[in-house]
Parts: sequence; C-alpha cells; structure tokens
Amino acid sequence: MAGQGLPGGPFEDVEPLAGGTQNTLIRFRRGGRDYVLRRGPGHLRAKTNDVLRREARVLAALDGTDVPAPRLIAACPDESVMGGAVFYLMTPVEGFNASVTLPELHAGDASIQREMGLNAARALAALGAVDHEAVGLGDFGRPEGFLDRQVDRWMSELDSYSALDGYPGPDIPGLDDVARWLEDNRPRTWRPGIMHGDYHLANLMYSFDGPEVAAIVDWEMCTIGDPLLDLGWLLATWPDRDDVAAALAGPLGRAGCLPTTDELVATYAERADAVAGRDLSSITWYAVLACFKLGIVLEGTHARAFAGKAPKETGDMLHTITLDLFRRARGFIGS
Repeated sequence: MAGQGLPGGPFEDVEPLAGGTQNTLIRFRRGGRDYVLRRGPGHLRAKTNDVLRREARVLAALDGTDVPAPRLIAACPDESVMGGAVFYLMTPVEGFNASVTLPELHAGDASIQREMGLNAARALAALGAVDHEAVGLGDFGRPEGFLDRQVDRWMSELDSYSALDGYPGPDIPGLDDVARWLEDNRPRTWRPGIMHGDYHLANLMYSFDGPEVAAIVDWEMCTIGDPLLDLGWLLATWPDRDDVAAALAGPLGRAGCLPTTDELVATYAERADAVAGRDLSSITWYAVLACFKLGIVLEGTHARAFAGKAPKETGDMLHTITLDLFRRARGFIGS
C-alpha cells in the first residue's frame, strides 16, 4: 500500500466478508479510506493466481465505464509478497445479495422487485456495450472460434468425469439432442466483447435504498467471448416457480414478482450500443447453450461425490439442478 501511495496508519475495522466463492475477502479501513482485499483461499488451487490476475485486469479496464462493478484500487501480481498468493484491493460495495436476503423496503414492494429484475438486464447491457479493445483488453481471452468450440469443449469436460472412481457416467435425458441442436443452430455471426461468465442473480449486489444494481461481483470466469451468452445465462438461471432455480435465487426468486425472460431480453435490447452487431433473434440458442454448459459444470460435483471428493447430498442436489437445466433447454428448443 505504501508503494502505491495509499494512505498509511493502523488497520481498522478489519472483518472477513462472506460470499459464494472460496476466495478470501477482507474489508478494512486505513488512513480514512475503506478497502476490500481479495485473494485466493488459504490452500491455493492450481489456477487461483492466474484467475486473480485476470479479475484485476478486467476490473481495472472497467474503471471509467458505467458498468456497476467494484473499482480496482491496486493489484499485486507478485506471488512472493503474500506467501505465494496474488491479491488486489478494490472498493467496497454498499449493497446486499438478493439471493440471501431482502431488506424491508424491497421485500414489501412488488414494483421494486420487478425493477430489480429489469436492472439485472440493464447492468448486463452496460457490460455488453463496452468496447473491449478500447479499454485495453484486445489481447485478453481467445474470442476466435469461441462459439464453434463450445459444444465439443463441454462434451469433453463431461467425458472427463468418467475418470472418477465410482461415477457411472452421465444420466442426463436429452443430452445428445441438446448438443445436436446447438451444433445445427449455431449463430453464423457474432461480435466479441467482455463476458462475466457466470451472470445470475446471486452474483449481483443491490442498493439498500432502491432497485439499482450496486455491483456485479465474482468475476472469476471473465473472458472475451460472446456477451449474449451472459444474457443466455441470465435466462437459463432465471427463477421459475416450477424448478429448483427459484429456491436457489432465494427470497427475490421466491417472491414471484420478477419480470419474464422476454421482458429481460427487451430491456437488454433498449441499449443500442450493447446490441449493435449482435443478433438477439438468436437468444434462444444462447439460453440453451447456457443450460447445457452450466448443467455439465454442476454434473462435475455429482461425479466427484461418487468418488468421495464431494458430499453426496451436494452432488445429488446439483444433479437435480442439472436435470432441471436440461429440461429447461428442451423447453427453450420447443418454444
């Protein structure tokens, strides 16, 4: 901090922050300024440091845009400073996670809940509007052939789970049909941009005093790809009273006052610079791909549970969500 010219003095109000990630978040105050430190867990995973470097670079690039996200204050890519861990400092987010709790203001007003849903689409459109090359991310990610390689990439991931002892292989109705439909209906043209990579309600923080999105958080899967896949991801995970996604979305999902998925797409489309050069008529394809990809990712924990590397109840729950996602994919295809 001294090397970055940040205020000195004692560290005050130090507290760990809870979140949906294994990474460590610590809020503190120093020299009259508030910070959040983000680093990997105590036992670093193989790719943790690379992920943290990527996150810091994207957050730095978003400074000066209207994307609601934490702002990077300083980053330390040098692993030797903190016992092998890359870390960075960012601005705190004053807000709440609506998949965990709803303050009284939000819980008691259906119009606020509806607007929260629409603002999820607006925040995503702000990200989709950013010119990644103009903000210095021209060499970030591998956008060439991004859509072409998705189905093979994730089918290979699913095949790799068979190496886990005890896993009998995927029992996912519709798997091959969905994969075939994705290959046959892939959009012919698309425009690259910044992708969050895991865009759903649990990765949004909302303002305490209204329906505005205070910040998009957890940028671990960010890359340069097709931003419409983020919109598809939002549709694939959007709460529906008929499936598990409503429970996972917490009190906001259970309230039943959110807009429809069609309204989300229409709201996203209102921002012209987000959709320029992007074909929203293909949004069903992106929603199906999101169901396909997320379902396969979650099936990995189910497979690890067979091998004793994850709790059985967690594996069973995530397998149920995988089945729901593939049912939803087949529903998108049929609509």
